[in-house]
Amino acid sequence: MRYSISFKTILVFLLTVTCYSTSFSQTEKKQDIVLKLNGDELKGDVVEITDSAIRFTYTGEKLVYTIKKAEVLKITFSSGRVENFNAPAAAAASNAAPDVQASAEERRNKVAILPFSFVKDGQAAAPEVSDEIQNELFNLMSKHAGVYTIVSPRATNVKLTKAGITRANMLNYTMAEISQILGVEFIVDGMITQNRTTQTSYGNTTYNDNTKKKEDSDNKKSSGNSSSTSTSVQNYETRMDMKIYNDKSDIIYNQNRKAFWTTADAYKNTMEYLVKRCPLYTK
Repeated sequence: MRYSISFKTILVFLLTVTCYSTSFSQTEKKQDIVLKLNGDELKGDVVEITDSAIRFTYTGEKLVYTIKKAEVLKITFSSGRVENFNAPAAAAASNAAPDVQASAEERRNKVAILPFSFVKDGQAAAPEVSDEIQNELFNLMSKHAGVYTIVSPRATNVKLTKAGITRANMLNYTMAEISQILGVEFIVDGMITQNRTTQTSYGNTTYNDNTKKKEDSDNKKSSGNSSSTSTSVQNYETRMDMKIYNDKSDIIYNQNRKAFWTTADAYKNTMEYLVKRCPLYTK
């Protein structure tokens, strides 16, 4: 018995095998997986690891991203090897056992100020800006603390760091839990948003008058010149939100206010206005 196989049949068979092999090889290609402290999982290729950062490309892309080492929990390489970088928040929090066990009496009348969020034109400002606002609020509240003890920003930030609490994962904790970790009865938290609006231009014109006299006549000729300068000032709309929580996660003060002035530092007057009206303020 004879079998005849056409050229077309053979070609279809070869194309099918090729497509299957390509698909199988793509499926089988393993990726490096970068797991961040906030739970984000990035899949692709780890290009380089430096002392402070990880250079990474997403699967199918050529652009190289730089990720801070401090934000990474671990990397699972395509080979199966796992490299750990930072302890997870839950494990780190267990190191703060003495603070977690602080009694209500030990926490009584103690106040911690969290680093404020500062969003300018839709973008989060640098951590240094939040630290500056935190310190300004500490100085302001310390002058009118009365029976309350305002914990220094550095002491607060050290405990937050040891517990693995950042702005990115803070929503994973209740304010009651954070109060116990910080060993305080009250927590001050807030956010400042600032957006560019209009520009105000200021002009100034000066005029110089030069008079020349002819020696052989009484006629006078006057000539002069003028110069103009202008300056533009950027205006901002600033809004500040401020909340105070107790160690039961209850909000005891909640205010949001738009700054009256349009300067870049207008939040300072707004901060003073809100602090003077909060229940922790003493004249």
